[in-house]
Amino acid sequence: MSDFRYYLSIVMSFTGKMGTTVFTVLLSVVFLAISPAIVAEDFSYDGRKKCSGCHKSQYKSWRQTGHAKALESLEAGAKAEAKEKAGLDPDQDYTADEKCVACHVTGYGQEGGYEIADPSKFLVGVGCESCHGPGKKYRRLHRKAADKYKKKGETMPRQALVDKGEEFEFIDRCNACHLNYQGSSWAGAKEPYTPFTPEVDAKYTFDFDKYVRNEKAMHQHFKLEGVFTGPPLPPFHQEFQDAAKPLGGE
Repeated sequence: MSDFRYYLSIVMSFTGKMGTTVFTVLLSVVFLAISPAIVAEDFSYDGRKKCSGCHKSQYKSWRQTGHAKALESLEAGAKAEAKEKAGLDPDQDYTADEKCVACHVTGYGQEGGYEIADPSKFLVGVGCESCHGPGKKYRRLHRKAADKYKKKGETMPRQALVDKGEEFEFIDRCNACHLNYQGSSWAGAKEPYTPFTPEVDAKYTFDFDKYVRNEKAMHQHFKLEGVFTGPPLPPFHQEFQDAAKPLGGE
């Protein structure tokens, strides 16, 4: 039985035992209790196979980045020196370790995201939705808006994507892994902490403005067609578009 029907059955059982006013008040309380579940958006992960169907150039570029190979770094024998410095056993396989996996796959622990017990190859690595947010709903909007743009030349407000779960800020999604250590300056740091800290090696010092421009970490950028317009936009959007390659689409 759904939450709504369960609570409604309780209310209805009292219908013949109370006055109209009391019944109305009780029904209102029940509605307020369950309304968040009714109106909450289900932002579910979809996997990069759906993204790459249209964004082929971006996907091809991403495949060459360290983010694409993130889960491989948890395998036994991989990144041995780095693991030893961080106090980890380089001969141990960490690909099924709950404390490690979240920062090496897409959407771990979230609706539609990566599962250790049933891993999807399209969620392995730090993929599209790790930065852009769970895409099941906004991906459909991308396709619908692109078709409308091609047929009628009509654009769509970018805010419509935000309403469907797309992310345009990015920084906290990066910080959640790269700055998630004890003593971090990032206010959102919490357990389980990463052992790869600047104290272990200076290369783990994370500067978002620097690394968001690093094509060894991020995919290359391509000219967008202009399907979506208006805010929100990240501060580096125009810079990236000015230098973007003449391929791909929004």
